[in-house]
Amino acid sequence: MSSEQLAPEVRDWLVANGWSPGRDIGQRADELIQVRVQDAERQGRTLRPVPAAVHVIHAFGLLHLNHPTVKHVSWIMDPTLGYEGDARLIQELSFGLGTELFPVGYESSEYGLLLVDERERFFHLHHTGGYYLGENTMDAFSRFLIGAPDPDAEDYFV
Repeated sequence: MSSEQLAPEVRDWLVANGWSPGRDIGQRADELIQVRVQDAERQGRTLRPVPAAVHVIHAFGLLHLNHPTVKHVSWIMDPTLGYEGDARLIQELSFGLGTELFPVGYESSEYGLLLVDERERFFHLHHTGGYYLGENTMDAFSRFLIGAPDPDAEDYFV
C-alpha cells in the first residue's frame, strides 16, 4: 500500500508506530510466513499464504500498532502466533467465506488472530467466532482507530 492511499490520520498513526512509506521487511517476512505454514502442516492442515496477506506482512510485519486511545490494545503484526487447532478454525472460516485466509497478526487483548483473504479483506478469528474487520488494509486500520463495531464474519459467508 502506498502512502498516497492512506488517510492522513491512518498514515500519521502508522508512522507513530514505526511504519514508513515503502517499508518492506523483505526476507524476514518470508521467514515469518514459512513459520506459520509449517505450524499449519504440523497440525495436519495447509494454509496458503495468499498474495494480499504476503503484501500486508511485508509492509507491516513486526509492527506493534497501538490503539491511540485505548491502553493495552494493539494489533501485533506477527503471523507466527497461533494455538493448537487454529489452522482447522482458519480453514473453517475460509470455507464459509468462500476464500482462502492467512494470518497476518493478532490483537493483544485476547490474542485473536488477524487474517487477510485473497481480496485483502481483514477478519478476526476470536474464541467467540469470526468477525469482519474491513474491506482492505486502509479500511481495517481506519475502523480499528475509530473503534467501529466488528460484524460477524457469517454476514460475509457465500
